[in-house]
Amino acid sequence: MDNHRQKPWAVEQSEVLTNTKTTETGLTEDEVRIRQQAGLNELAAKPPKTVIQMVKEQIFDPMIGILLVAALLSAMFGEYTEAIIIATIVVLNTIIGVVQEKKAQSSLAALRDISAPTAHVIRNGKELIIPAKELVVGDIVTLHDGDMVPADLRLIETANLKIQEASLTGESVPVEKDAAAVLNPDCALGDRINMAFSSSIVTYGRGQGVVTAIGMQTEMGAIAGMLEDQTEVQTPLKRKLAKAGMVLTIIGLIICSLVFAIGAFYGRPLLPQFLVAISLAISIIPEGLPATATIVMALGVKRMVKRNALIKKLPAVETLGNATVICSDKTGTLTLNKMTVTQAATNDFSQSHVVDQLAANKTNQTLAYASALCNDASLNGEKEIGDPTEVALIPFAQKLGFNQSNLKKEFPRLFEQPFDSDRKRMTTLHKIDGQLTVFTKGATDEMLPLCTHIMTDNGVRKITPQDKKQIAHLSHQMQADALRVLGFATKIVDNLPEANADLENNLTFIGIVGMIDPPRKEVAASVKTCREAGIRTIMITGDHKVTALAIAKKLNIYQTGDLAISGTELDQMSDAELDQAVEKATVFARVSPADKLRIIQSLKRNGEVTAMTGDGVNDSPALKAADIGVAMGVTGTDVAKDVADMILLDDSFTTIAHAIKEGRRVYRNIQKVIQFLLVGNIAEITTLFAATIFNWDAPLLAVHILWVNLATATLPALALGVDPASKNIMKHKPVKAGTLFEKDLVIRVITQGIFVALLTLTGYFIGKETGNQVVGQTMAFSILALAQMIRSFNQHSNTDPIWKRSSGNNPWLTVSFIISAFFMGIILFVPAMQDAFHITSLSAGQWLIVVTLALLSIAQVELVKGWAKFRNIFIADCKINLNTL
Repeated sequence: MDNHRQKPWAVEQSEVLTNTKTTETGLTEDEVRIRQQAGLNELAAKPPKTVIQMVKEQIFDPMIGILLVAALLSAMFGEYTEAIIIATIVVLNTIIGVVQEKKAQSSLAALRDISAPTAHVIRNGKELIIPAKELVVGDIVTLHDGDMVPADLRLIETANLKIQEASLTGESVPVEKDAAAVLNPDCALGDRINMAFSSSIVTYGRGQGVVTAIGMQTEMGAIAGMLEDQTEVQTPLKRKLAKAGMVLTIIGLIICSLVFAIGAFYGRPLLPQFLVAISLAISIIPEGLPATATIVMALGVKRMVKRNALIKKLPAVETLGNATVICSDKTGTLTLNKMTVTQAATNDFSQSHVVDQLAANKTNQTLAYASALCNDASLNGEKEIGDPTEVALIPFAQKLGFNQSNLKKEFPRLFEQPFDSDRKRMTTLHKIDGQLTVFTKGATDEMLPLCTHIMTDNGVRKITPQDKKQIAHLSHQMQADALRVLGFATKIVDNLPEANADLENNLTFIGIVGMIDPPRKEVAASVKTCREAGIRTIMITGDHKVTALAIAKKLNIYQTGDLAISGTELDQMSDAELDQAVEKATVFARVSPADKLRIIQSLKRNGEVTAMTGDGVNDSPALKAADIGVAMGVTGTDVAKDVADMILLDDSFTTIAHAIKEGRRVYRNIQKVIQFLLVGNIAEITTLFAATIFNWDAPLLAVHILWVNLATATLPALALGVDPASKNIMKHKPVKAGTLFEKDLVIRVITQGIFVALLTLTGYFIGKETGNQVVGQTMAFSILALAQMIRSFNQHSNTDPIWKRSSGNNPWLTVSFIISAFFMGIILFVPAMQDAFHITSLSAGQWLIVVTLALLSIAQVELVKGWAKFRNIFIADCKINLNTL
């Protein structure tokens, strides 16, 4: 097929009619029936997954598989309590996963819902209203103010037609359409002024077009296709937990096999040895970790709802905490999505003035009259009706002291010359103070040649070439600051004009106003907070580059040395070139939905954890591809909300900063839980492995290990999961996607675990020497459990000493200690439970040794913290001294 036939914006209207085999009178019913055999005008959707399929996917998750094996092994050897707990965790995780999957299925349904339900179509020369899904390529569709475009159209007739395409292209201002235009085949989506796209909204005027694409072939359909094809993204936490679980499983299986084999080599009874090996295998797999992580994140979600951030998927709160880049849409996210007059100039055109600083004089009063009366928009309470540019002029007049509704009643419109794209002007006539007064507004460059006079506070005088040069210079200067500039003029006429009269001549220039979709006031501070936290903010927008740069500079997103890339420049880049450029780029302007997706993929190839904010349909594929998609709750479309991981209920970028802080708190708390649980596991493994290698009698029994993991680890781990955030948590760089086991965490786990094992073995041998094997096992069991319980207090911080609480107290640690101590007391002091656990009563001296050795586990951690702090201070002082030298 010829390239131009594929791109209807690049050919004349007559050629489009020929290519689609239709005429201006439309298709016949027979032609429609034949063409409908190719498919209806609706978005396709793949069949939704069944609940059984979702459950199957959950069960085959690596961590779930590990938990199922642990539950099975526990049940096989009579540890039914452990088996029930693990099985409950599996069921809860599966239910949560299935619910999340069901929510995700609503995204394509939401896309279908925003399609136009009906269409005005011309068939056989008659205009009909039909279901939009019955449209075919070649149908002639008419568009009116307020219509939703039912398919992609090549416009063949336009009359002041403006279409709001923000949800598709990101443009905050309706696009003025021109059917007569013939464009470059490579023209960007947002610049196709002779096209109307499916699901966009007609805000002004009327038009007629021929259907060139329906259903999945439309631009909206392309987005739906990208959304459907995009696979689900595993969050960093899920990847890390799966990787950690797999590593620990392999280590556990190797160690338990060695323990069993070595014990068998020494001729130990096989069944007890097998039970010990199995208990080790179960203990090294932190089966409580997924449940604890889920609870920690659920509590984080609950806190975030209070800060206007709704989390749809639990891992999202942690993922945002690890974000290294936030890609933000401009319109409605960084800006208010509302055109506002911010600057104006009358009398003196050397500079513009802030609207609030305009003086109450005759010239500004005339400017207010012109803004309110030469205006087709209106405000009905909070509802805005009409073009956003004209809507913005109404509160501008209000600030100058004039209500539009009152002015229109007092000075009704007597004549008008409507705005059109050729003249780029609009003129109205009103009777004010007994005089027939003309008001004209339009592009400043188009207005100045028509003006012979200029209005000043000292009266009207002739306009000079210097005046025009100064006005034009100021207008261009304001445009460079991303302001949309309008000029206003007036004159007095003697009589009502004829029907086709031209009043746009011999005008008196009044002044100019500049308007912008302003940035949200709180965003600059949020961007700064994110930068201090090591997180880069990138603006990705469909707006023009000059507008995007102006906003980005105001918000300090764009700084010296950064790159600003347009959609055209992006199209010319290879993936390798984009991967290099994206490291310095902070602004992407005039981009398409496919471009947004490509940018996200490039960032991820560079190892970034990406968060993408957006509100429109066009953002959906990128929201889904990002590690976390953040949708706007107020202005966001249903599609964006359904596909996102998190919804900002107040549309405030500041909420993202709060979410990042909460996410980091959750991530660090999960690391504390991992450290706490694995230190105990390392201690148990080291104790039994050393005893097996040296052919000692077992210091611990399988039941002891299982009880310590169940009774003394679960509650303190949960308590650590709700620790307050450190006061410096937003001063640290984000953790790169990879593994939960940072170098320092691994060192702490190994050293603390081995030290607790040494304490446990010491207590065992002391008990064995002062009593017997059972006394030794009782002391070892008590030391291991007590050390686990009290260590939770110095896991609160890896830098601050145990007595310092700079980030706040955590009363749940105390509560968890009391409950764990109560259950341990039942085991240690109730005779029936002593028999069940194969332990005995200890003397006062033996208890003193148990408590002393358990407390040494805290001392070791605090000494390491103190040494690390001293070393850091010493190194910092050395660097300062070297610099001074």
